[in-house]
Amino acid sequence: MSNTNSLDAAALRDRLQLLANQQGIKQWDLGAACSDDCSVQVDRGEAKQMKAAQRSSITVRVWNSDGLVGITSTTDLSNDGLEQALVGAHEASRFGNPDEIPAFSPLATAPLPALDRPLKQRQGILPLLETLREAEADLLGRHDAIQTVPYNGLAESLSQSLYLNSEGALRQMERTQASLYLYARAEQSGRKPRSSGAVRLALGSSDLDVQGCIQEAADRTISHLDYRPIETGTYRVCFTPEAFLSLIGAFSSMLNARAVLDGVSLSQRDSVGSKVAVPFFSLHDDGLHPGNIGAAAFDGEGTPTQKLCLIEGGILSSFLHSEATARAFNVKPTGHAGLGAKVSVGADWFVVSTTEGTTSGSNLDHHTASDSFVLVEDLSALHAGVKASQGSFSLPFDGWLVKDGVKSSVEAATVAGDIRTLLNTILQLESESEVTTRGVCPHVWVEGLSITGEA
Repeated sequence: MSNTNSLDAAALRDRLQLLANQQGIKQWDLGAACSDDCSVQVDRGEAKQMKAAQRSSITVRVWNSDGLVGITSTTDLSNDGLEQALVGAHEASRFGNPDEIPAFSPLATAPLPALDRPLKQRQGILPLLETLREAEADLLGRHDAIQTVPYNGLAESLSQSLYLNSEGALRQMERTQASLYLYARAEQSGRKPRSSGAVRLALGSSDLDVQGCIQEAADRTISHLDYRPIETGTYRVCFTPEAFLSLIGAFSSMLNARAVLDGVSLSQRDSVGSKVAVPFFSLHDDGLHPGNIGAAAFDGEGTPTQKLCLIEGGILSSFLHSEATARAFNVKPTGHAGLGAKVSVGADWFVVSTTEGTTSGSNLDHHTASDSFVLVEDLSALHAGVKASQGSFSLPFDGWLVKDGVKSSVEAATVAGDIRTLLNTILQLESESEVTTRGVCPHVWVEGLSITGEA
């Protein structure tokens, strides 16, 4: 991971320290994120949108003599801009919440993990446009029913992050990333339109698996053309890795110490050590995983990123923590914090696996299973269909009813249940895991979920 030349972190820290001394400010920190992005969209071969942007977000926090915190945001890194930010944050600290006082992470100066994420050359907007045009044309030619690719995009970016504080912390990193998404729409006479798509991420746009994305989008879309209604009932369900990770992500508040302290989590302060899943289920958050294209070596507070065991053998092992939540729980920060007056906490990259030395006792495989089941490919409306603090979900899904090895696309249906019950009725984690854009996971089999077909 190379250092950025755009923001000289050491010089910036020295300027901030000088300005803070002039204002009588003893404790401060700064977090910054800057990016240079370009993206394209097309519509039937014509450029629909071509966009380039430079973005920056700089947050300054100041602690006053009473220990209260004020915060301000700026995009101006000149001496005048930084001075105004420091003064503004210092003035705001008078209104700081005495019940929510963050401190510096005790790990903000600890050694950082090594990350193998070489910077990639960016191609520029015109080559991106040509690549996307060719990809759209290729996808349109895969089947007569594929009429349009209404949602598509190809983007690349160079981003920089840094964290500085008055106790000498200096974190700085730079990375490149590219993304491609293709979402096709198929229409047949007398039939409802069917849609599906695929996404690819890479360190650089030249590394994107464009053909793989086209093939997956085509295969998924075509597989849903021969759809049928499904009867309402209780079914054995197999979640694809993407679908299961979406569901776990929607209920990540049960693993989030900030949510626990705020009373909006299924978990309580004393939940660590309790049984939450079947004994062969384990869950880690591994932001450093080689498959995580957007990996960062540190979080918003400068805490190093690490692999964290959240559930081991069905037992809740840890929460995701910031400095403030870690202090409340008398543990160390885990590297999952944002930056603010009230610091947010969020997961990086989930890895679902079978607990070492255990077995489910089942031998289910979505390729060969003879008994009927529902294969859930994609979950929708997660923002509306999930009640995270209650545990319940009712979500539209794309998928298939599989009988005797024959797959029939489900016309329209919802899958409903409770996440706590689901985690304790997992039948099988298949042996082969897949690296997705959301994390790493195998196909996951669950017994007895409610499926509601279209009336």
